[in-house]
Amino acid sequence: MPAPVDSLTSPTLKHLRERWWNDEFTHFLAERLRPRPGNRILDVGCGEGLAEVSLGRLQLSQIKLAGIDLFPHKVEQARREAASHNLRVLLAAADAVRLPFRDGCFDSTYCVAVLQHLADVDAAVAELARVTRPHGRVVAVEPDNAARYVYSSLPNGAALFEAAEALFAAVADGRRERSDAVVGPKLPERFARYSIEPVEVRVFPVSHAWLGSPPAAVWSERRAAMAAALGGVTDAVVSALAERYFALFDAYQTDADRAGDSFVEIQSTSLFATVGQRLGRAN
Repeated sequence: MPAPVDSLTSPTLKHLRERWWNDEFTHFLAERLRPRPGNRILDVGCGEGLAEVSLGRLQLSQIKLAGIDLFPHKVEQARREAASHNLRVLLAAADAVRLPFRDGCFDSTYCVAVLQHLADVDAAVAELARVTRPHGRVVAVEPDNAARYVYSSLPNGAALFEAAEALFAAVADGRRERSDAVVGPKLPERFARYSIEPVEVRVFPVSHAWLGSPPAAVWSERRAAMAAALGGVTDAVVSALAERYFALFDAYQTDADRAGDSFVEIQSTSLFATVGQRLGRAN
């Protein structure tokens, strides 16, 4: 299983669903959504259908699941996953800031690791509130990407992780894709702003440790992930940062392999799950 958090492959927890989601979290989500027979529940940013399949395994009776994702190919994969588990799920390609549903048509709505990627988080929270009926539940789970802890037993580890942070930031700025890194802790305030009463905040730790040098496949994934993030960007500043990053990366991998069993690398951050109840008044 790949590491759930790795600052050398992504500045955010973009792979959260695939790499971290577990049975404990499925039960937490189901309990907070308060599903009842006949309830309609919306997943904003469904990805490839992991949440739908996980909730479906709980055999919640007579609920109607729906999900949207910005990327059509992910929606198609989610349809295949749902069908392979004999689940009936309404799935569609749509934008989180422009949900194609009428006001108050869902009993509960949720999103997991989606808002961290949006430039306009407030617009998405407003949409979650709009499509949720009065007194319905809204659950959003997001990290604090600005509070990621990294430790390496190698002296050049700190320099490499700092270089990765600078390079990812420069790429995001060049594409005008920079988003608010501190999303999770701010959710209760945003909920209240859009007529969602915060009723609970739950913190989930996310961490990974390498004891001994990672296998070759991990180094390959790390290199490929950064190359993909660059995506042909030719900006002079980005190019200079990339050259420095890959030089540090090669040195770090070499030193880690030499260190063998004495190598240690630890990464951690936290997810903030905010549970809210839609108030019975208009925005």
